[in-house]
Amino acid sequence: MDKYMKRALELAELSATEGEVPVGAVVVRKSTGEIIGEGRNKRESGRNALAHAEILAINQACENLKGWRLPDCAIYITLEPCPMCCGAIINSRIDDVYFGAFDKKSGSAESVQNIFALPYNHKPTVYSGIMEHECSDILKDFFRKLREKRKKT
Repeated sequence: MDKYMKRALELAELSATEGEVPVGAVVVRKSTGEIIGEGRNKRESGRNALAHAEILAINQACENLKGWRLPDCAIYITLEPCPMCCGAIINSRIDDVYFGAFDKKSGSAESVQNIFALPYNHKPTVYSGIMEHECSDILKDFFRKLREKRKKT
């Protein structure tokens, strides 16, 4: 489990170096342990509200499996997913969601609400707080540096 979250953190760090909010995600085929999709936040560089790490990772996994359903898959995300990403997880039929940092403002797996508890046709199992300190620290560090940079200008 830590192996996959560490890869998601590497992707998040790459986003941070590019000025993106550091969020990373990987989709793993559970039966083989193979990473079949990776994504990192690219909203700023892509100028696209949909360019969340989870959406990009799910998209790549669908391309690799040549279908929109992702059974036998888990997603590892450094930050609790938002409502849009929770919807994508439900629609792609991902079995398990592992996330690190909680998002008190828009987290929709536990913090603000639990979309997965609503009566949708698919309910993934959620595991929260995976490597929470590491996932939180990268976000705190990014926003601290951003505030410092803004003070200087």
